[in-house]
Amino acid sequence: MEYNKYIVYKNILMKEILYILIVFALFMSIVYAYAIYATKNGMSNDENNNLIPDSWERFFKWIFQAKVFIMFGLGFSIGFLICKIYFITFH
Repeated sequence: MEYNKYIVYKNILMKEILYILIVFALFMSIVYAYAIYATKNGMSNDENNNLIPDSWERFFKWIFQAKVFIMFGLGFSIGFLICKIYFITFH
């Protein structure tokens, strides 16, 4: 009986982590999209044309430099959790 309770709690925890990762991926996508929108429409200065507002570049440049790795990691983690929760059920 304890084994089944462990599987249920593990599944609930993985679903909560999945939801957090999905929200974080949406948040990061909105940040990247707004940075492009702000520089293209002239709402923010971008002297070196790298689609990062100069006001953000000083403090958050590492987020934009690691954009590919962040989004790949989030996508891989979300896909792994979806597969683990809904498709692979080893008992």
